[in-house]
Amino acid sequence: MKTNKYYATGRRKRAIARIWVSPGTGKIRVNSLDLMSYFNRATLKMIIEQPLIAAGGIDKFDIEAKVKGGGKSAQADAMTLGMARALVDYDPELRLEMRKGGFLTRDPREKERKKYGQPGARKRFQYSKR
Repeated sequence: MKTNKYYATGRRKRAIARIWVSPGTGKIRVNSLDLMSYFNRATLKMIIEQPLIAAGGIDKFDIEAKVKGGGKSAQADAMTLGMARALVDYDPELRLEMRKGGFLTRDPREKERKKYGQPGARKRFQYSKR
């Protein structure tokens, strides 16, 4: 059954983005704010818009996103993954294009946990000979 809104989730590090894609005029809203109000860096805007450009135009889809956790950069990457997944849900023909752009690949890198007997994940306490 076809619906007007397509939902997908994207994750990166500790950031989670819930994305709703619908055909529209190109409005992107993040946590009830417009894109540049929430992400106030042009590079993050560019990262977020990449799957839309690959899908054939920024002005064809409206995006509603709820993001939480992580930093702004991780949230932008999570949004990219979520948007790519939702666009493939909308049109399965876009799958190859999204795969080529690398938008459907989840970045598996996470922060490594701190180990006991050390001050951090890998750093050791300073060695003292005497």
